[in-house]
Amino acid sequence: MRKRCLPMPLPLAFSMLACTAAWAMDPCKHLVATGNPEYPPYLWRDPQNPQQLIGANADLLKRLGSELGLEIDVVYGGPWSRAQEEVKTGRMDLIAGSFRTALREETMDFISPPFLNTPSVVWVRHDNPFSYSGWDDLKGRSGGTLVNNSYGQQFDDYASANLNLEAVPSAAQAFQKLLFKRNDYVIYELYPGLALARTLGITKQVQALAPAVSSEGLYLTFSHHSPCNQPSLRALLAQKLTDLVSSSVPRQLLEQNLRRWESQQNQQGAAGAP
Repeated sequence: MRKRCLPMPLPLAFSMLACTAAWAMDPCKHLVATGNPEYPPYLWRDPQNPQQLIGANADLLKRLGSELGLEIDVVYGGPWSRAQEEVKTGRMDLIAGSFRTALREETMDFISPPFLNTPSVVWVRHDNPFSYSGWDDLKGRSGGTLVNNSYGQQFDDYASANLNLEAVPSAAQAFQKLLFKRNDYVIYELYPGLALARTLGITKQVQALAPAVSSEGLYLTFSHHSPCNQPSLRALLAQKLTDLVSSSVPRQLLEQNLRRWESQQNQQGAAGAP
């Protein structure tokens, strides 16, 4: 049976030390995380090992694991909708970056603080832009999104009540439907959308409208059904995450992985050139 560090009437520093000691004797030292595989520079599949995810979020989890004496593997769990299901059911332990919603809180614990913020925007075809200054301008139009994706609780609630959004399994499919004029717009995050447009070779065919529909924090989440989801470990993760965020480590990792992804794209482009 795994040891749990129960609340004790001790000063915080001593309590955290006791938690650390209890965790050191715990056999649950190997965690498996997954996430959205179409999410550069945050996450994407490693070209050299497609069953692994790389990116800023993966690097942050590796850093967390190293500093806490844990092994955290960040693996491909399928498209974003299936990856979430893998964590909900406890087949995998963690999501390496998720927006916080009431529905997700039913199956996962969110580790505070959020480690990065990411804007989500309206993507349209260059040849079919429309006047956009806020959510109401999307009414009456056909939109696309991803299965089980979120853009923050407030926008999700608004969209459910007011917008016509068709959900598909992957961002690539959503953008293809936009280009085929089966939708008027796509809701997707800004940086992953820019990266995907370059990958698909459609940077001159799509554009992002301003302002963003939302800007939400990315959280590390822990499955309620993971056998490793223990109060002591969640406390340690939260404390270490707070330290890393305060020292700007996530932002540094994001910038490094922007360059990393660009370098990979340039190498692939050169390899495919005649």
